[in-house]
Amino acid sequence: MKQLTGIDANFLYMETATSFGHVNSLTVYERPDDPDFDPFEAYRNQLESRLHLLEPFRRRLVQVPFALDHPYWINDPDFDLDFHVRHIAIPAPGTLEQLATQVARIIGRPVDRSRPLWEVYVFEGLETGDFAVLTKVHHATIDGASGVQMLGRILDAHPEGDEVEPDDGSWQPEQQPGDMEMLARTAASFLRTPGKLARTQLRLMQDMADITRQQGLSTVIDAARRQFPTTGGTDRREGNVLARAGLTAPPTPFNKSITAHRRLAMKATPLADIKVLKKALGATVNDVVMAISAGALRNYLIRHDALPDVPLRAMVPVSIRTGDEDDIWTNRVSGMVADLPTDEADPVERVRRVHESMEEAKEQFNLTPAEIMVDMAQFAPPALAAQASRVAASMRLADRTDPPVNVVISNVPGPREPLYVSGAKMKNFFPVSTIAPGVGLNITVQSYVDTLDFGLVAGRELVPDLDDLLELHMEEIDVLFAAAGIDRSGSPLKSAKKPPAKKSAAKKKSAQRRK
Repeated sequence: MKQLTGIDANFLYMETATSFGHVNSLTVYERPDDPDFDPFEAYRNQLESRLHLLEPFRRRLVQVPFALDHPYWINDPDFDLDFHVRHIAIPAPGTLEQLATQVARIIGRPVDRSRPLWEVYVFEGLETGDFAVLTKVHHATIDGASGVQMLGRILDAHPEGDEVEPDDGSWQPEQQPGDMEMLARTAASFLRTPGKLARTQLRLMQDMADITRQQGLSTVIDAARRQFPTTGGTDRREGNVLARAGLTAPPTPFNKSITAHRRLAMKATPLADIKVLKKALGATVNDVVMAISAGALRNYLIRHDALPDVPLRAMVPVSIRTGDEDDIWTNRVSGMVADLPTDEADPVERVRRVHESMEEAKEQFNLTPAEIMVDMAQFAPPALAAQASRVAASMRLADRTDPPVNVVISNVPGPREPLYVSGAKMKNFFPVSTIAPGVGLNITVQSYVDTLDFGLVAGRELVPDLDDLLELHMEEIDVLFAAAGIDRSGSPLKSAKKPPAKKSAAKKKSAQRRK
């Protein structure tokens, strides 16, 4: 029996009738030549053989009475694999757009909290002869990085299959605890909480003292902190959690309240193209991806006569995993906010401005101790947090206030080598992320071997032409090649006048710092 962390639990508390906490991925596989190959049975059997490696798949929630404390995980005493693995046929002709429509409907429904928080759907009927698998797992149990690890445990690195660590039989179902036992655990937790809460509050006060240069206050705080020592030494961290001022983003058509209905658009592009642009423009892969989205969003908003005069603001998720975590099945994620130069008409200049914006965002992020956010989330009252989400949704506050950010943009590094399920080779790894009230658009890209898979998710009513926005992303890649004066191989375009040599964004930044 294990208690959820504050961050894990917050993904439960934020759920409403229209906002959901699960994250998803859609993988597409080449069907093997074997005429007897059954995609559903192949995937189900492979999953069943590796359940002992996938702790989140057999644990379920137990709530604390009156929502006095964060919930707990127990090994599900009634685990039923067939409830979680489902089989769906896409009607003819079986296009990728039809698959996206079906997936969008599925992600618009919450997972059943009375069972382990995941579902898998195996899709057949695609016009290419391929099959696809949607994995839907609640964010309370994994983040993006651990989701990639989870997929690596389910699939094989070789077409003939991998040798799997045998099940040692240590997993046993747990009896559902009664209310009195849960209340006793809560009481014990509360006895440990005051010291932890005091240490966190003192750290925040120290940040304020540093900002205001109050040496006397710092001395008092240091003395107080000695009354609440940590078990692992000092808990002072470099940087300041209060260093970032809260700003609002300009309004756009997708920054409003959301319904439960979603749209999904997805497409793959060669990763080599992005790397060629990266080299030509003196940027990073992430800079190029962000610039592609900036250009696509600019053109989309111009078409809708809705382009703000100032840059949009993007939330960029950041993994804070160190690799030394005792428990990989938990959330170790934070985020930084960067300006997206949608007010810039020049494609090359957009790349440069994206690079500078990301550098500034990283500097600000490094000033914020990620651990203090983890600690503060631990003390959020569960009942109050859940009620706040419901009230905000019912009052449609997203329609009355400016959003903190306009869009979430994430670039997730995926497997560099091919993966297989019962000999079927995985072709694509499309991300299918989540949206929230006021931020009704998510743009995530996932690299896999030599492709970059784009997955755009939006509120159905807010972005009815999401496929057009996806195509604008693809067109923006062509725009960047033309602006850089090169072809897909990186060679200069014969018909194009060679652009004047420019310093890379990184070198330009370094030169400015030396001045």
